[in-house]
Amino acid sequence: MRPVNVRDFESLARDKLDRQIYDFIAGGAEDEYSLVDNVSAWSRLRLLPRVLRDVTNVNTATEVLGQAVAAPVLLAPVAYLRAADPEGERAVARAAAEAGTIMVLSTMSTVPMEEVAAAAKGPRWFQLYVYPEREITKRLVQRAEAAGYSALCLTVDVPYLGRRERDLYNQLQFPAGVLPANFVDMIEVGEFHASDSALAAQAASMISPAITWDDIEWLRSVTSVPVVLKGILAAADARIALDHDVAGIIVSNHGGRQLDGVPAPIEVLPEVLEAVAGRVPVLVDGGIRRGTDVLKALALGAQAVLIGRPYVWGLAAEGEAGVRRVTRMLQEELRLAMALCGCRTVGEISRELLRAF
Repeated sequence: MRPVNVRDFESLARDKLDRQIYDFIAGGAEDEYSLVDNVSAWSRLRLLPRVLRDVTNVNTATEVLGQAVAAPVLLAPVAYLRAADPEGERAVARAAAEAGTIMVLSTMSTVPMEEVAAAAKGPRWFQLYVYPEREITKRLVQRAEAAGYSALCLTVDVPYLGRRERDLYNQLQFPAGVLPANFVDMIEVGEFHASDSALAAQAASMISPAITWDDIEWLRSVTSVPVVLKGILAAADARIALDHDVAGIIVSNHGGRQLDGVPAPIEVLPEVLEAVAGRVPVLVDGGIRRGTDVLKALALGAQAVLIGRPYVWGLAAEGEAGVRRVTRMLQEELRLAMALCGCRTVGEISRELLRAF
């Protein structure tokens, strides 16, 4: 089958991946209600296009935190990518650079951050968890800065790993050599137990449940690059984030992988945007599968979106070429959706294009 849209890549990836690795990527927390709703929530918004506008030339280019991108579609941090393809994060970095977009590298990358940076010259951010020992976290931050990562994306919704029951049923174990490479020679990963998944065991040893707003202040004190918070759903938390001088907010429920039963990010995006009132950029992820989804997010007021599973399906199906194709598909779908809505630039996208069903 030749893929004609992003969803087609999931079928191809499912056929190639070991069942437990497919479930690790595809699965969510507990009953997976939020996982499903992340995708379906986009259909509850309807587009109201404007017509009779010259759309001969449509340009999807924009800026995210001052960084020029070919389109407002970023590649979200995803852990353990060499479980999907031997080249893993290197392949994603090359594809992102060619597509003219930002890759956000996971702390739990299976390729050291320095090697990922050397693989391609495109813009990149580093996603960070706060390790129980601050000195370890500080060393990660210093390495990321030295390697040219232009922002830190602090994930704030994982004091503990969500209960991912597919992984528990499978007693998830990653293939030999698929390890959190950024921690090699820094710490020892805790041993795994038969009742746990490998991911849960590693997360328990690497992520501090004691993280608070004070850690944001500390993090800003040890880095010169912007700090973006990922995992905000409540408008009240967005307002607190502003008091801590963060550079941006990513509205996210971790792909439905943490607390089941929370709203889809697109549902709370308007509330967060109202709370932020334009003081910092707001991005959103969760369930994006079409260029029209991207357009809807921008129409609500998001500066950009992030995709996760779609590019991982591309990676699993076709390696670096698959990541490129998925990214280009969304960029081209966005361009067409903009044209059909009468928008020639990202700046012309506004809330007047939306109508709730």
